[in-house]
Amino acid sequence: MGLVENVLKKLVLDEAILIEKIKISASVFKIRLQGKSIKNTDFTPGYFLRLGIGIGNDNISFKDKVRSYSVWDINKTAGYLDLAIATDSNGIGSQWAINCKVGDTVYYKWKKGNFLVDDSADSYLMIGDLSALSHLYIFNRNLPTNKQVESLVYSHKSSDFFEDIDGSKPFNFHNLEANPVDAIVKVIKEITPKMTGNRIVYIAGDSRVCVELNHYFRNELQWETNKIKTKPFWNPDKKGLE
Repeated sequence: MGLVENVLKKLVLDEAILIEKIKISASVFKIRLQGKSIKNTDFTPGYFLRLGIGIGNDNISFKDKVRSYSVWDINKTAGYLDLAIATDSNGIGSQWAINCKVGDTVYYKWKKGNFLVDDSADSYLMIGDLSALSHLYIFNRNLPTNKQVESLVYSHKSSDFFEDIDGSKPFNFHNLEANPVDAIVKVIKEITPKMTGNRIVYIAGDSRVCVELNHYFRNELQWETNKIKTKPFWNPDKKGLE
């Protein structure tokens, strides 16, 4: 292990133990991490975890040693958090999720960002692919029950989808191929007239979809920019994009 990695472990990254690993759909694992520092975390739904999945592996380049994942759920009293990691990309993170084992030590750091739950609206539209599902789930669970929530979550096969941490399936799932902007816009046209009061849309996942739908809401639907919240989790032409 190199000097930089030793410094990261000792001075920068927190430590947790992988205490549970369950396959929850055809391509997704639920990973539970437990650590003392989780109990003291100042957490807002929407925070990410940067995992040092390649720490200690000299066969992985430094830029590939860290991946970011949405926090699906957190229990600060018990000191654990849950991640949902999809493995269909076959990338470094996917390989880690497939091969990791209960008892493994994991090094991590929080990433707060701006893609956070916002309860100021009356109605919400949540749009995302499989990579965004756990992130949208935690938003939905942390909105007041009197809010109107519409949704469009997609993947190329129905066996990819998984239930929320509480066993519910509150979203509308669609079987769509990659980058399905036209099909999504068709559904948006059916949903948005039903949305009442002050509205917010969350768009997450494929960066191409995020860009196109951001333009659509701003230019075609004339929504205010601060009501359109986007987060590209990945890009097919790049590595390591959240």
